[in-house]
Parts: sequence; C-alpha cells; structure tokens
Amino acid sequence: MVFLSLFKLARSRGPDEFWRKKRIFKMSAHFRGRKRNCYSLAVRYVERAMQFATKGRELKKLDMRELWTTRVTAGCEELGLTFPLLKDGLIKSDVLLNRKTLADLAIWEPRTFKALTQLAWTKAAEDNMKGIDKVREEPPDNVFTRGMLKK
Repeated sequence: MVFLSLFKLARSRGPDEFWRKKRIFKMSAHFRGRKRNCYSLAVRYVERAMQFATKGRELKKLDMRELWTTRVTAGCEELGLTFPLLKDGLIKSDVLLNRKTLADLAIWEPRTFKALTQLAWTKAAEDNMKGIDKVREEPPDNVFTRGMLKK
C-alpha cells in the first residue's frame, strides 16, 4: 500500500467509532432517561453496571453456598446429626458429595439423605470422631456396623 502524503497516513476515525458507540448503546438499551441515549452518560452508567454485575456474580456464589449449607444443616438436625460430623463421616467413607448435591438430596430424596447420614454416623462411631458423643449413643435404624457382623 502506497501513501502519497502524510495526511493519508493518518488514522481515520470512521467505522471504529460507530461500532464502539453501538456496543455501548446496546448495553445501555434497558436504562431509563438520557443514560440510554447520550453517549457520555451511557459510557459512565454501563461501566458502573458492569462493576455491579461483577460483584453480583461473586455474591451469588456466596449466597448459594450459604443456602446449600443451611438446607443440609436443617436436614442433618432433623435426623439428629450435625453438619460437620456428616461432612467428616462422608469424607472418611469416601463419599465425595458437594454441598449442592447434599442439599438437593436433603430436599428431594429424603430417604437417600437419611441413608447418607446413617453411613456418616456409623463411620464417625467406628472412628470415634470428635463430637460423636454429643449426637446419640445407638446407631440409627437399619445400619450394620462391622462390630455387629463379627458377633
């Protein structure tokens, strides 16, 4: 490409500016008032909205984790077990379920969740974990421990 003068070498601000503004206006389309149509205002409020969206994504993760923990704790207390004891018992039993899955099981599959709590209680009793003495002395119904099988 041959430039015949320095004037032709200069950067043209043609289509780039159009597409940049179009992108900003597209993101500000749902705003009210002049924030939606005035570019200088739209840029400011789009940037602000994007910052809130970033913080919102982080807060959503924390809120969901807290919700799942609350649901699992409620399910555990209903069956007479604490959440830390359930988590430790399941980990020792090589049952690796996250909070979301445990919360779903506690709500939609109560029998499966009860079986998991029984498994965790049994493992905690076998390993004599810290806090098992506060829960209850006898194992839950329909759980066979190794000690029972040897008799």
